[in-house]
Amino acid sequence: MALLENIQNNHAAFLETLKHRFLDKERTSALQRFFQHGFPTRKDEEYKYTNLREITEKNYNFFPSEAYNFPKEKLDDLLLGEENFDRVVFVNGILNKELSKISIENVEFLSFNYALNDPLHKEVFEKYFDKIAAKNLAFTNLNSAYCKQGFFLKVPKNVVIEKPIHVFYISHNQHDNTFYNTRNLLIAEAGSKVEIIESHHNFDDHFVLTNTVTEIFTYQNAKADWHKLQNDSDNSYMIDHTFAKQERDSQTTVNTFTFGGKLVRNNLDFIHNGENINSFMNGITIIGGEQLADHHTAVHHNTPHCESYQNYKGIYKDKSRGVFNGKVFVDKIAQKTNAYQQNNNILLDEGASIDTKPQLEIFADDVKCSHGCTVGQLNEDALFYLRARGISKKEAQALLLFAFASDAIQNIDIEPLKVKISNLLAEKLGVESEFE
Repeated sequence: MALLENIQNNHAAFLETLKHRFLDKERTSALQRFFQHGFPTRKDEEYKYTNLREITEKNYNFFPSEAYNFPKEKLDDLLLGEENFDRVVFVNGILNKELSKISIENVEFLSFNYALNDPLHKEVFEKYFDKIAAKNLAFTNLNSAYCKQGFFLKVPKNVVIEKPIHVFYISHNQHDNTFYNTRNLLIAEAGSKVEIIESHHNFDDHFVLTNTVTEIFTYQNAKADWHKLQNDSDNSYMIDHTFAKQERDSQTTVNTFTFGGKLVRNNLDFIHNGENINSFMNGITIIGGEQLADHHTAVHHNTPHCESYQNYKGIYKDKSRGVFNGKVFVDKIAQKTNAYQQNNNILLDEGASIDTKPQLEIFADDVKCSHGCTVGQLNEDALFYLRARGISKKEAQALLLFAFASDAIQNIDIEPLKVKISNLLAEKLGVESEFE
């Protein structure tokens, strides 16, 4: 396997470039765990429907070129119309201060790399870094071993950040296939509020593999929302792991909008650590060609009186493939749990497919839990109704698909993001957006 050989040949040189000496032990342990198990294959239950050979048989450059000429005009094209938002821009793994714009105060806001090298943040990273990321997963171990760039934010107690923060990861002017290990760490202390938008963009003809790990800590009465906008090129692979740990009376939302990328794997774990917690997961996937989108979710209801809500919609065209595996675990002490999980999919072409498997494991007896999935085509009666009113077949299909997917964006309270997602939906489906 080419990527495995890359790691074996480059790990010593890569680790030598890292200056975070207080993490040396953690990095070494993570790499040892990776070598012990290697990459998952389709023999592993979690990757039964997702073949990683296309990714792992390629060679990658572990040391991205930092030279680039990325004009601001290109960044402007990526914006959501959010001129007043704050933004953090990483180009080829390096924080670009000229393209970034930060106005927020009273928060510890730094790039991941700067925070790691700042002695004042040593305690923070020793307390939070790699504490909820799973230790038995190949790509999380690789990330823990190799990460040095990414987004770091600690929001102090009772601080409300009014402006959403858009985090851009851009690959530009690379002359080889490139491997990025991106790390995000968000800490929302008690009573705080913050909203993050994350997007990745490959501007090269070579392949980019992005292996990203995000750890979110939401404390009592805090609210943290993380929106993932995935609309990259067919030269892009993404393996994403997000772990969210919540304390009592908190609310955390992770929205995942997958519109592009050759292979996208999203792994999402919510961990409840107190009562009266609310967790929300929404997803929209619209892909075509030979693209693959794989969503794996897990909610760990460890405490009573908590709620979780999952709503994933998928539209698959051409020979594209989808995977959804949603798990809800309810501990025996987690009485009065309310958990909802739904995955609905539409296949537009005979070559498209979806493997969906919602799961519940309940060990408490006083709960309200439901799950379900649907796979099918468009409703012929609804199509007939629209066509009978003079609407063409193509437009009628697009309108029905737009309505099918759009309810998963209703909980977005960032208006420019809602407009952007609506417009992308319309663009992918060939219909006019209600916001145009």
